[in-house]
Order: sequence, then structure tokens, then C-alpha cells
Amino acid sequence: MRIIIDIGHPGHVHLFRFFAEEMTSRGHAILFTYREKEHETFLLDKFGFQAASVGRHNSSTAGKAAGLFLSVVRMLRVSKKFKPDLFLSHGSIIAAHSSGLLGKPHIALEDTGNREQVRLYLPFTKAVLTSEAFQGDYGEKQIRYRSFHEMAYLRPRYFTPEKEFRKLLGVGNDDKLIMLRFISWKATHDRGSKGLTDSEKEEMVAELSKEGTLFISSERELPEGLKKYRYPLAPDTVHQAMACADLFVSEGATMASEACILGTPSVYINPQVAGTINRYVNSGLMFRFYSFKGSVGKAKEILNDPEAKDRFGRNRDKLLSETVDLTQLLVWFTENWPRSFDILKTDPEFQNRFV
Repeated sequence: MRIIIDIGHPGHVHLFRFFAEEMTSRGHAILFTYREKEHETFLLDKFGFQAASVGRHNSSTAGKAAGLFLSVVRMLRVSKKFKPDLFLSHGSIIAAHSSGLLGKPHIALEDTGNREQVRLYLPFTKAVLTSEAFQGDYGEKQIRYRSFHEMAYLRPRYFTPEKEFRKLLGVGNDDKLIMLRFISWKATHDRGSKGLTDSEKEEMVAELSKEGTLFISSERELPEGLKKYRYPLAPDTVHQAMACADLFVSEGATMASEACILGTPSVYINPQVAGTINRYVNSGLMFRFYSFKGSVGKAKEILNDPEAKDRFGRNRDKLLSETVDLTQLLVWFTENWPRSFDILKTDPEFQNRFV
């Protein structure tokens, strides 16, 4: 089987990484396609995947529209050479439209639920796989699984924390390690929403840096006074830093959710209602704020609670025990397509084989 996996965000590289490695080991051919944005190129090269760029990321509305057209054209050129049997993505409009033009199936994984994006890819998509915790309803094309995207690469089967990683960051075992994540707010699903202001970021850093050593991962340029806090190591190491952190504060849903699966106390600051966030909150893995107000106080409360890290770790272990291995489920689902779709539709409990 020949599969194109289209990437729209660095997190998608992680999402499909172990699926791609497993499929390649079984003799299937995998090609990643991507837009040049933040760390996609670095990660794909780091993990040794065959990959092809189909354009650059555009932030403006006009640029996105033009970029979409050009990316589909480039995707068709790439597909003509690669000859895929199937397209796979995290809700990619480009992959969906290209698959429709080529008469090939497109399978989407979804956990964001951006209505504009879904409307554009759903008609050209054969199946949409979502977590049972996801609130969106996409009709007969939807398959619900008992897991989360972040578990496809951060379950203990796939990710092992490095015990001595703190030393690389110059952080002692008795010191508090705090990680912050700021996003660009230029994604399609961010339209109409605003994140923390520069003054709020500066206030947060001023307060939390009193509690321990602090690092920032940011999609946009940091204010001059915060640049010294930028995370200093390579992008592929950030999960190690998150795993040994005492607190993770994020504007972005993906990394806030990753912290949950790593058992790190997570504070999420975002005005939007994201797909599976409520499940993390209800599982005692995340504190959610719709604005800056109150977030720093909660963060300091967590840092001064000596039981917080252990408590979040226990809550994570409980959630893991209740979920399936998404990577192995996806391998089976893809290899057995389209029969696999009918099996899961008629017998959702079949997925228990992948616990």
C-alpha cells in the first residue's frame, strides 16, 4: 500500500510518526507532504521520513485561499509521481481535495472541530476518526475511538522520559521547571480570537520565574524582554522537557493536551471551546481559563503544591488504562480499509483488541 500523509502542524508529524514507522516496517510506502511553517521540515528530517513540500504556510485570508489552490496543484504533481492508494491527514483540505480529484480515499483524524475547515474537507473524505470525547457529529462517515491524538506518540509504549534531561537545561532536581507555550493565533480555527497580550505575557513570566526556572516555546516573535527565556534546545526534545516539568502553561490546545498525557500539570488559556479539552479537565489533568485572569494564581498554586505532580501522574495513568492504542488501531484500520470501516461501525467494541 502507498500512502500520502499530509501535515499541517508540527504536532501532526508526531501524531503519525509511529504509524508511519510501523507501516514502513510492514512493507508499505509512506510519503509525508507538508507546508513550510514552524518545525515540520526539521522534524520530518530528524525522523528520517520521505517528504515533499507542497508550499508555504500563509497567515492572511487571501494568502490561505491562494495557497490552498497552489498546494492542491503541487499535491497532484507529487501524487502523479508517488501514485498513492490512500491519503491520510489531520483534517487536511489539501489532502481531501487532491484525493477527490484522483479518485482515492481520504481518511481524516479530527480533534479540533473547526467548522469552516470541516465543511471544506468532509465531502471529499471517506472516514473521519475522532475521540469518543470529541463533541462534533459528522454523521455516517464518523468513527469514534476510545483514545486521544496525543496518545498516538506519548503512551509509554512510544515515549520514555529521560531521567537526566533536566541537566541539559541546567535545572537541578530540587528546582521547579516551568514551561510556557505561546501560539501565533493565525490558524484558521483561531480566527476572531486573541491570545495573551505582550504585557500579560511579561506579567506571567515575571511572576512565575520567581518560582523556578522558566522556558518559553513560541510560534511568534517574543517581546524583547522575554527572548532570554526562549527554549534553547532542538524542537524534537520539547516533550522531554515537558515530561520533567512541574508546570506547563499553554495558549495552544495540542501542547496543553500533550502535557496531560505526560502527567505534567497543565494550565490552558484559550477562549475557544476545543474538541477534547473538557475530558482532560474532567479527568483532573488540566485547569482551563478563557482569559489571562486567574491563570497565574492557579499556576503558582500548583507550583507550591508538593503533591501536584504525583496527583496528575496518577490521573494520567487512570486515563491511559481506559483507552486504546490509537497507533495500532490506525495501522489495522488502514491495512484493512475499507472493511475496517464497516467492522467498527457495526461493532465499536472491536477496538478493545487494541487496549
